[in-house]
Amino acid sequence: MKAIVVHAAHDVRIEDRPMPLAPAPGQVLLRLAAGGICGSDLHYAQHGGFGAVRLKEPMILGHEVSAHVVALGDGVDGLRPGQLVAISPSRPCGACRYCLEGLPNHCENMRFYGSAMPFPHIQGAFREYLLADARQCVPADGLTPAEAAMAEPLSVALHATRRVGGMLGASVLVTGCGPIGLLAILAARRAGADHIVAADLSDFTLDMARRVGADETVNLARDPSGLAAFAAGKGTFGVMYECSGASAALNAGIAAMRPRGIIMQLGLGGDMTIPLGLLTAREIDLRGAFRFHEEFSLAVSLMQKRLIDVRPLITHSLPLADALEAFQIAADRSRAVKAQIVFDQTEEPTQ
Repeated sequence: MKAIVVHAAHDVRIEDRPMPLAPAPGQVLLRLAAGGICGSDLHYAQHGGFGAVRLKEPMILGHEVSAHVVALGDGVDGLRPGQLVAISPSRPCGACRYCLEGLPNHCENMRFYGSAMPFPHIQGAFREYLLADARQCVPADGLTPAEAAMAEPLSVALHATRRVGGMLGASVLVTGCGPIGLLAILAARRAGADHIVAADLSDFTLDMARRVGADETVNLARDPSGLAAFAAGKGTFGVMYECSGASAALNAGIAAMRPRGIIMQLGLGGDMTIPLGLLTAREIDLRGAFRFHEEFSLAVSLMQKRLIDVRPLITHSLPLADALEAFQIAADRSRAVKAQIVFDQTEEPTQ
């Protein structure tokens, strides 16, 4: 079978890898359908890692995937051959202290597809056939493979929204309108946000933000002080999703937060300097959000019910043979939001 493997920065290859064995009890053999290229995949492909996480051996990329069931191991029920499933890349151990405390996204022994954090690395899911635990597979009946592959990034936005708490009637700021920022707009609206303002440096992404439901947009490249009007008095926003990882965006957003607002930090751009005095004086909560767990099945359900529509975000779909081109497109934020790779050639690629 073919797999997409990163060896080092600027060295991604489509390689032959052995076919997986028959599924063991509790496992499912899957034929991959679609896979979305994530920001972390791009970091490995372009830079050989991010922060202190560096590639130490070749690694199969990918963790935003959907697939069709090929065969079931003993003891697996609730799935059937041929069925489309969304595959959660998250495999917590279930036995460490954080799993036992109900925080499986912080598992000490997490096996998350396509991660160079541990060594040996956790190989990813960008391969034609994959063995997965049945608990990772969520039936995605009624969705396209492309939509089902969006369950993972949508889960990130849903987990962040759950971390915020009550949002009914809130004024919300979203800084950074890549895939996660756009999904945060969708999640915030579904949670009851009243007014949503999106800020970014690109007209292309801001146009997409309006398309998925933002009430106002601010281009901070053209107008660096574009959020200043929202800072009048003691600020405007009760909730902020910071999805850019840029210190300037975080600081501009803090100035526009109202007392006791909540900042949900999702962007990972390295350490930042923040105005701690303002954060303290306005009693603002700065919170982090890392991965997800139970939100994965919720993401699938919300898409199936058409309560959240991710289809506008899928801007490019290319066949496996053109995977290297797909990575180039995914890195170009002037024209791509979510670029996906089509593994199952019965699905129709589009550009």
